[in-house]
Amino acid sequence: MKTILILGLLLFTAGSVASSIIEGEDGYRLWLKYDLVSNKKLQQAYTRQVADFYVSGESGTMQIIRDELNYALRGLLSQAKQVAESEASLVVVSGSKAATIARSHNLDLDAVGNEGYLVQQLVSGDTSQIVVLANSDVGALYGTYRLLRQIQTHQSLDEIAISSKPDIDLRVLNHWDNLDRHVERGYAGESIWDWHKLPEYRYQRYIDYARANASIGINGTVLNNVNADPLILTPHYLEKVKALADLFRPYGIKVFLSVKFSSPQLIGGLATSDPLNEEVKQWWNAKAAEIYQEIPDFGGFLVKANSEGQPGPGDFGRTHAQGANMLAQALKPHGGTVMWRAFVYANEKNEERSKQAYSEFKPLDGQFEENVLVQVKNGPIDFQPREPFSPLFGAMPKTPLMMEFQVTMEYLGFSTHFVYLGPMYEEVLKADTFARGEGSTVAKVVDGSLFDNRISGMAGVANIGTDRNWTGHIILQSNWYVLGRMAWDPQVSAETVANDWVRMTLSNETKVVLTVSDMMMRSHEITVNTMTPLGLHHIMGAGHHFGPAPWVDFLGRADWNSVYYHRADKQGIGFDRSPSGVNAVEQYFSPLREQLADPATTPEKYLLWFHHLPWDYEIASSGRTLWSELVHRYYQGADDVKTLEQQWDALEGHIDPLQFHQVQMAMDIHVKEALWWRNACVLYFQQFSGMPIPDGLPKPEKSLAEYQKMSFPHAPGQG
Repeated sequence: MKTILILGLLLFTAGSVASSIIEGEDGYRLWLKYDLVSNKKLQQAYTRQVADFYVSGESGTMQIIRDELNYALRGLLSQAKQVAESEASLVVVSGSKAATIARSHNLDLDAVGNEGYLVQQLVSGDTSQIVVLANSDVGALYGTYRLLRQIQTHQSLDEIAISSKPDIDLRVLNHWDNLDRHVERGYAGESIWDWHKLPEYRYQRYIDYARANASIGINGTVLNNVNADPLILTPHYLEKVKALADLFRPYGIKVFLSVKFSSPQLIGGLATSDPLNEEVKQWWNAKAAEIYQEIPDFGGFLVKANSEGQPGPGDFGRTHAQGANMLAQALKPHGGTVMWRAFVYANEKNEERSKQAYSEFKPLDGQFEENVLVQVKNGPIDFQPREPFSPLFGAMPKTPLMMEFQVTMEYLGFSTHFVYLGPMYEEVLKADTFARGEGSTVAKVVDGSLFDNRISGMAGVANIGTDRNWTGHIILQSNWYVLGRMAWDPQVSAETVANDWVRMTLSNETKVVLTVSDMMMRSHEITVNTMTPLGLHHIMGAGHHFGPAPWVDFLGRADWNSVYYHRADKQGIGFDRSPSGVNAVEQYFSPLREQLADPATTPEKYLLWFHHLPWDYEIASSGRTLWSELVHRYYQGADDVKTLEQQWDALEGHIDPLQFHQVQMAMDIHVKEALWWRNACVLYFQQFSGMPIPDGLPKPEKSLAEYQKMSFPHAPGQG
């Protein structure tokens, strides 16, 4: 009988009280969980090497480093002491003093730039000292967190020599948070921004949010929803934004705002928002100056325009470049940036949805101001469990393209499914665009190295809310974590990050690390098989995107309906985006274009994304028919979720009880919903294939009609 956690306090088994828990790890500390190093030998070594520390400088950032080291080392080692530099085993310095130390030991501090750092053991005779050196105070903060990670993951500090700098300039969280604290596509409680109480009331959670982001190198946050409320630009709210900016500044985090393009009309009293109108330009110039007067390091604007009903330059016959450039010119004197989203599609374009962003933005390459990045979702549709990379990556060599990943799980089970997105991010970043021949990966486009872009960026749509564990599910903290790690270094492996996260968040015990890392690395593929195998996509519930609903055909736009995407009929299933269909493959470079044009050479994971194939089409990897393979994938996905549950259950007693039972309860939901996905999708597609469920596989318990009647009008996270 499973143990059930009630209100984070009581544990019940078979109806009787098993124990009462009044303390433990509930997930609030995230990966900054500085528990005592259990290995005594390691603990003693660390104590000798870092317990007596010195931090140079009096800035707010350097004081944060002192506070973090004091807090962390007291937890990890049971002792920490600030001492004079001459007595310190650990020294943290920045600026000219760091440069002097680096030169005296032949270390190349210039190579790490403004945000990077060196962590180095210096040896002189029988004595040694560990130093964290950086050109800036924020670099020193990043280096300090890197040193602490080394200790948290129980790695040796002997001969440590780390040189690191971010490959991407802007590393940003996008919060889809409304001013009423509702979070669009949020599944972890309300928005953490309490606009009603700001600017006076500043929660400790704001500080811990900044600490968590700084620890993984995130240096920007967009505070509000891309479906923006223009009130965010009024003095009443800018005062509140300033309070957050002041808190985040010493952590190296700039605040950005999503803006509504029609703000000059809605709050400025103008008759138009035409980006070429002089009054409109002056309004934005004045608004930018007003913001920078209060927030000198304000990051800039994120814009969703002419998409899903949002206003934009197209309303006035202008291009995205003209709209973005008008805002960029207002921000440029202050050093601000425009992040202009490429998530655009419309019925009136009479073009298949996956092609529209490319068609609209590719002709504008080279027309954007130098402080504009075009922010592109990883795939050409909308954060599906799996998509091929957007063909815009590689197609705009004169324009910096900023990656937009979704950290929150709008289409991946909300906050009750065990899904680590590191493998998905890695799959996208490693994909080859062939824009400049073989090796022209998406990562090289995003970090700016392929086309020598002037600025680079990566954004993640946040999964953070007021839930005590921040993300609604302990495991989903890892997606916030891996976003930061991959924004700093797009080449880092998802497996390396998973191992670090498990050690820092759950346990350093070998059994836990191996088991949970394995579960995490398999979880994305399992989710794809559970929901959208073989390249299926966008077959979730209408509006809220919860649960399976491949039958949806009643929404006002064709491309909001599931049937638009899977196109199942008596002949077969899949969307023909090959040259014989809508020819979306033409937007990719050769030889990828030709590979995707032929089902025989299309990777099976994208087969039904690019091709409509007969039910008896033979799948090369298994020899099964398409129908049989599709069914087996759905069944395998559900079986694998059950295996994940069993793997987790076997860790009881090896993980903090509060953490363990939170995940265990979510696994119960995940298992049930995986069976729901399996049964509903197999029954629905069976009516087109006319083929039986293969022998040996259990038949669904309910009828298709019963699944179709299920309704969830109050599912969380709706817009």
